[in-house]
Amino acid sequence: MSELYVKVCGITNVDQLEWAIELGYDAVGLMQAQKSQRLIDVETARRLVEHAAGRIDTFAVGLCLDEVEPIRDIVDTIQLYEHVEVDSLALASDTPPATTKGLDYWFYDASHGTGTFTEIPDWVRDVDARFILAGGLNPGNVAEVVARYRPDGVDVSSGVESSAGVKDYALMKAFIDAVRRVV
Repeated sequence: MSELYVKVCGITNVDQLEWAIELGYDAVGLMQAQKSQRLIDVETARRLVEHAAGRIDTFAVGLCLDEVEPIRDIVDTIQLYEHVEVDSLALASDTPPATTKGLDYWFYDASHGTGTFTEIPDWVRDVDARFILAGGLNPGNVAEVVARYRPDGVDVSSGVESSAGVKDYALMKAFIDAVRRVV
């Protein structure tokens, strides 16, 4: 299997961003969904994107386009739970997309951002898009999930937190180490 794309979502400060870069993550997600405990304000998001420039990919993550609009112009990818016509779209859902036209990524996320793991249906392998598994992944289950479904990437958030919304360096390291052992 080739190198997996590994994203850590819900980054809230420069220290966490630096950990992601140091540990070899490919991307970070900056939460713009209004109901998220990992929500960051626009100025913090702009500082993080500036700090990340040229070192790690950045995703603006929201439920709808309106939520990510203030930082849409500065991130690499827009990750939404709705299909809209924008450049660099990552669609997150628990159903196959009606079309993969215009998608850079399709995130299978049955947890809808809750971080709860549920069994992944076999049909995810049949979607004709660069597919990323998300939702309830952690250092203890990611290797098995990757081996079974062979996604193009994985996305983690609460699975690398020591408490709600607080990233933990040791858990972030354990997660990416588990991914590297499989690929």
